Amino acid sequence: MTLNTRIDKFAELAIKTGINVQSGENLLIRADVEAIDFTRRCVKEAYKAGAKQVYVEYSDGVITREKYMSAPNDAFDEYPQWQADKYTQIAKEGGSFLSIISDDPDLLAGVDPDRIARSQKIAGKFLKEWRSYTLSDKVKWSIVAVPSLKWAKRIHPDLDDEYAVRELWENILDCSRVSEDPIGDWAIHNKNLHDKRDFLNEMNFKELRYKSSKTDLVVGLPEGHIWESGASFDPKKNMFNPNIPTEEVFGMPHKYKVDGIVYSTKPLIYAGSLIDEFWIRFEEGKIVDYDAKIGKENLKNLVETDEGSLRLGEIALVPYDSPISNRNIIFYSTLFDENASCHLAIGAAYSSCIENGASFSEEEKDQIGMNVSMTHVDFMIGDKDMDIVGIKQDGTEFAIFKDGNWAF
Repeated sequence: MTLNTRIDKFAELAIKTGINVQSGENLLIRADVEAIDFTRRCVKEAYKAGAKQVYVEYSDGVITREKYMSAPNDAFDEYPQWQADKYTQIAKEGGSFLSIISDDPDLLAGVDPDRIARSQKIAGKFLKEWRSYTLSDKVKWSIVAVPSLKWAKRIHPDLDDEYAVRELWENILDCSRVSEDPIGDWAIHNKNLHDKRDFLNEMNFKELRYKSSKTDLVVGLPEGHIWESGASFDPKKNMFNPNIPTEEVFGMPHKYKVDGIVYSTKPLIYAGSLIDEFWIRFEEGKIVDYDAKIGKENLKNLVETDEGSLRLGEIALVPYDSPISNRNIIFYSTLFDENASCHLAIGAAYSSCIENGASFSEEEKDQIGMNVSMTHVDFMIGDKDMDIVGIKQDGTEFAIFKDGNWAF
């Protein structure tokens, strides 16, 4: 296939497998201006699939950076109510959301971390209601990525601009399983992930124990927890894939039952800034200490977003021997790097990862051990020497991961 043909197939995959647009539905596409060509292809595929309205909202990294560098200080304590209302209205009407990211890993290098933290916090406050729809799978949503020149040059600095972008395109398409029949291949891939998910749910572990050359962590699981994988389902039982690519089976940690120390194994890009070579220590679920060789101030801002950002909301199992990991590339994009490594998420839990989670009150969420936060940020911890042991309700041990890969 030519690259252009593969990109067309990728757009079809994003609409039919990522979002699974249904006839008469509305779709909001949020994209960077770097992705305008691919966005147009997605709009075309969405209408072909039966969408009623396709709304497009563009962002521009250059403008975003200019605001952080030049806007008055109080601009970072405001968020437009109309923007939050727009997202919430589309969600309430049963619309879907596709994000097309085109990362610049160094976008906010040199920006005052306090401005970034305040901007993230106020956005989280205003978007809390809308995010409750995505965190509980009340709406369909998906994230895909396309190259930008700056992203491509970050990964392939020795290539000419054109070849760097082309190489990143090929990596993205390969990792996203864009083949002659990507929709059919994704059906098989989702089935394989679901088999792992179903087995973990049958085992009903009470805790997981992570052990590597550095990490030594125990994660308790709440009663009634549910493991999820690749594909999710909306209230009408329509399947969708929140992330393309995905290699993970993920679940919910108990917010009060995480103890030990965990080390990152890949860089984290948070709010446009790099955090790398960091560790976090937990006691009774709470972050009590941390450090980072790069971006410690940004890590501090992340964990101090609110009370919930001092705890975990997700645990995800990803084999070290996976298509993304085997490319031996640091993508500097969480969408890819998290699917090359086991990871944890600071912040909010997905209510779909526990029985009847979407109906819980705030008090019930706390009692069951479900974390609540205005943020949700994945960071990577998997490595080739990672062992994970599951402890069943009767105390029996079962090997889940051995030397970084599935043990069953």
